[in-house]
Amino acid sequence: MNGHGSGVAQAGKVFSLATLLLLLAFAGSANADCVDQPGPKVDWTACSKRHLMLGKGDLTGAVFTRALLTTTDFTRSRLGGAKLIEAEISRTRFEEADLSGADLQGVVGWRANFSRAKLERANFYAAEVSRAVFIEAQLVGTNFVKAEVNRANFSGADLTGADMSKAELSRAVFTDAKLSGVRFRYAHLGRAELSGLDLNGVDLRGAYLFLTELGGADLSQTVGLTQAQLALACGTPETTLPAGMAQPESWPRAKD
Repeated sequence: MNGHGSGVAQAGKVFSLATLLLLLAFAGSANADCVDQPGPKVDWTACSKRHLMLGKGDLTGAVFTRALLTTTDFTRSRLGGAKLIEAEISRTRFEEADLSGADLQGVVGWRANFSRAKLERANFYAAEVSRAVFIEAQLVGTNFVKAEVNRANFSGADLTGADMSKAELSRAVFTDAKLSGVRFRYAHLGRAELSGLDLNGVDLRGAYLFLTELGGADLSQTVGLTQAQLALACGTPETTLPAGMAQPESWPRAKD
């Protein structure tokens, strides 16, 4: 019995050693991608790539899923079709970068800068990008469903056909933005800045408009807007309302 037991123990040790070596080999191969040079389709999944200078680079189709990219500079880089799913991009710079069709689902990007970036058909589903900057960005058809975009700056951006349903957009700024066909269904637009904008074709069904700035905006052809929503918002006599709706007695309301 002792001999049999010793043989089993020895076999167990050999098996454990083989398993350990296999795991180490796998870990080594998995981490090897992190030392690859930047380029098209590079795979930096779960890699730490903070503080890098990658401006003007060609990273088309690159994979940055769950990567740490904090404060990295992608200014004017080509990132079309890149995957940044659940990546950390806080304070990361994407000014004038091409992220057309990129997947940024679930990214965390506090104060990320996308000024003048190309983000047509990009996916920000459930992303956390509060205080991000999208000044003059191209966001045609972009998906922001369930994203947290509080205090973001969309001044001068083209959001034609973007979907912002159920997004958190408290205090977001849309000055001079193009919003034709944008879906704000059940979005939180409390204190957001929409003054003077053409909102024709914008879907506001169920949107929360507490103190939303609508001074001088054209709401005549919006979809789903109710009198109750208007009563919560901040408008002026210059605000154009849909047919059959009346200016709330609370207007004009001083900014709070």
